Amino acid sequence: MKLPSMKPGLPTMGAAVPLPVKRADTFYQSNEWRRLVVRRRLDRDYQQARARAKPNERLILDHIVERKDGGADLDPKNTQWLTHSEHQAKTARSKRARSGIS
Repeated sequence: MKLPSMKPGLPTMGAAVPLPVKRADTFYQSNEWRRLVVRRRLDRDYQQARARAKPNERLILDHIVERKDGGADLDPKNTQWLTHSEHQAKTARSKRARSGIS
């Protein structure tokens, strides 16, 4: 015996509200930052990061002390090469520390 199906009693909701598009900070598009990236590719830590990277993993020139935490924008000593996965983990730790969550 086939059971009859019931129509939903509540209206269905539309699609979820889309997340806003992430926009890159215009600082990272500046000529000064791009020149620093090119110069820092000549340093030994770039080669060390390449050795740590998984095949086809991007490398990111990262601020050691983040700009929003008062780190110097264009000081080469405030930058380090990280693999994409290292950068993601560091960013998550920084956000957690900034929010006060352990």
